[in-house]
Order: sequence, then C-alpha cells, then structure tokens
Amino acid sequence: MYLELADLFWLTLIVFALMHWWHSLKVKEFALKAARNYCKEMDVQLLDQSVYLRGIWLKRDDNGKVRIWRSYLFEFTATGDDRARGRVAMLGGRVTGIILDAHRI
Repeated sequence: MYLELADLFWLTLIVFALMHWWHSLKVKEFALKAARNYCKEMDVQLLDQSVYLRGIWLKRDDNGKVRIWRSYLFEFTATGDDRARGRVAMLGGRVTGIILDAHRI
C-alpha cells in the first residue's frame, strides 16, 4: 500500500482538525468551570450548566505569541425570576476576564 502526497496531506489535515476540536473541548470545559466558580463567588445561579461559543479570533498574549481568543456566553439568575448573560473571555487556555451583565440583586 502506497500513500500519495495528496493522501498524506488530507490525513494530516484531518489529524490537525481533530486535535483542534479536542483542544477546543478542553478550553470550553475550563470556561464552564470558571463561569461556575465566578457565579458562586458573586452569589448568583448559573443556568443550564453550560457555556456557548460566541466569538473566536487570533490575538497575541503577553509574550507575543499568537493564541486563539474565544468568547463564551452563559446565562445566570440572581433572583430566580429573570435571566441575564455573562461572558468568559479565554486566550489560549487562560481566562482573561469574566463579565456579568447588569442584573437585579
């Protein structure tokens, strides 16, 4: 069995796509954990126990390396009657910020 260059190219592309997908799942889990901990600190309840990807971009970190910046949204409630949004910003695998929208206390 011989592999042609085109076959090797497609195989490599598929492997890189799977590696990116796997890493993205780990980053999403880390963003969910950060959102859960922040909601606990702020005494609000995280709804649906999930975060979802809102934006993705390439940015440089403090060392000048190009990393993937991701913005995840989640919903929370402070009173149990309403829903508000929060945002977790990730640069690579590091949380760069968590913001909660205005909500009732």
